[in-house]
Amino acid sequence: MSTDRYVSPLSERYASKEMQYVFSPDMKFKTWRRLWIALAETEKELGLDITDEQIEELKAHQDDINYEVAKEREKVVRHDVMSHVYAYGVQCPKAKPIIHLGATSCYVGDNTDIIVMTEALKIVRKKLVNVIAQLSAFAKKYEAQPTLAFTHFQPAQPTTVGKRATLWAQEFLMDLEDLEYVLGGMKLLGSKGTTGTQASFLELFDGDQETIDKIDPMIAQKMGFTACVAVSGQTYSRKTDTRVLNVLAGIAASAHKMSNDIRLLQHLKEVEEPFEKTQIGSSAMAYKRNPMRSERIASLSRYVICDALNPAITSACQWFERTLDDSANKRLSVPEGFLAIDGILDLCLNVTDGLKVYPKVIEKHMMAELPFMATENIMMDAVKAGGDRQELHEKIRELSMEAGRNVKEEGKDNNLLELIAADPAFNLSLEDLQKSMQPLRYVGRSKEQVERFVDTVVAPVLEKYKDLLGVKAEINV
Repeated sequence: MSTDRYVSPLSERYASKEMQYVFSPDMKFKTWRRLWIALAETEKELGLDITDEQIEELKAHQDDINYEVAKEREKVVRHDVMSHVYAYGVQCPKAKPIIHLGATSCYVGDNTDIIVMTEALKIVRKKLVNVIAQLSAFAKKYEAQPTLAFTHFQPAQPTTVGKRATLWAQEFLMDLEDLEYVLGGMKLLGSKGTTGTQASFLELFDGDQETIDKIDPMIAQKMGFTACVAVSGQTYSRKTDTRVLNVLAGIAASAHKMSNDIRLLQHLKEVEEPFEKTQIGSSAMAYKRNPMRSERIASLSRYVICDALNPAITSACQWFERTLDDSANKRLSVPEGFLAIDGILDLCLNVTDGLKVYPKVIEKHMMAELPFMATENIMMDAVKAGGDRQELHEKIRELSMEAGRNVKEEGKDNNLLELIAADPAFNLSLEDLQKSMQPLRYVGRSKEQVERFVDTVVAPVLEKYKDLLGVKAEINV
């Protein structure tokens, strides 16, 4: 680790080695060489004077990149692609004359960007599926655990811990749908030339339109893609980057929402993220157990959400067939968006795998509020016992206000049941009233909704991606 210069926290602290490799120089320049080989093979197969010996020489040096030669050459020519064409030619003297034949810099640069983003999206998909799987298991485990639901962060009609987790999972499922749509539409640029007209190939192939039409499909097939874009300027449309980063921002928003809920629940001491035995919560307050993983999810998520604006602006600002004001921005915004979302998903995997639930605290909070929520049922029971509905409604309203004042102004426990039992108009004993205080009576169809969601919505998704399951996250700090 360098201690005398800036090092990105995304690589040092947050992103996995797997994701870092996808955006590494090795991945980039090895892919450039695979693309040069694919182009040479295609041109040979379509009739250009390229030999098997030249192709084999290119393949022999595909992975042993002479970085120092390229670096020194770039100091002279100030052009990264031509520096690597030169370095490859040094290693492959026989193939040197045909490296990059008919291509422009974007042939290697842009096609590599598409390949890299595609591979990165596959990693994101794998981790996203595992987050959904863990949330689904958590929801099933706590499908019948009653808990206070909140609207406006004020106590509302009860739900269950499991039902709340399905809300988190559902948003991640929406993100997975978006990811699949974008991933399914990823196409290579192909080899279109300096302004996208393939003019250089008209020259190379003596104007043979039918042969030229075969170039892009053959390159796509060799690189593992179904197609290249039908038309382009010099570059692939930068709207592709916008679509990709919007998917990442959507995942970040889902993760942020979940992490906020967990942070609030940890304040209530109802649910807690994993806390290791030797973990320190505060340098000053030794007793503290801060939700630092959930806080980090929120922090990184905000970065990704804001980062998605970069490719949108870049796409909007491209002039005609291309400008180069995209390059520096792309080098930052795309890799960092992926590295950050990778760190976020690792944290989500860690947190959802070790969420701790405290039923006793949940029950305590529930019972403090349940008498208010049960007043309609109490009123119906009192009517059955001979009471007047309108009169009872007014009395319950007055008693509820009194109980609320006792709680808020005097710090007392909720004594609404005692107040109702003491009022002869209700004709109900305290024992009768306490029998109605069963939280499961008030959670509606929460349990059934969890079961239906897990069985009919999540299960088919997990079956489809069963080969991706079993990922465990490694958190560096």
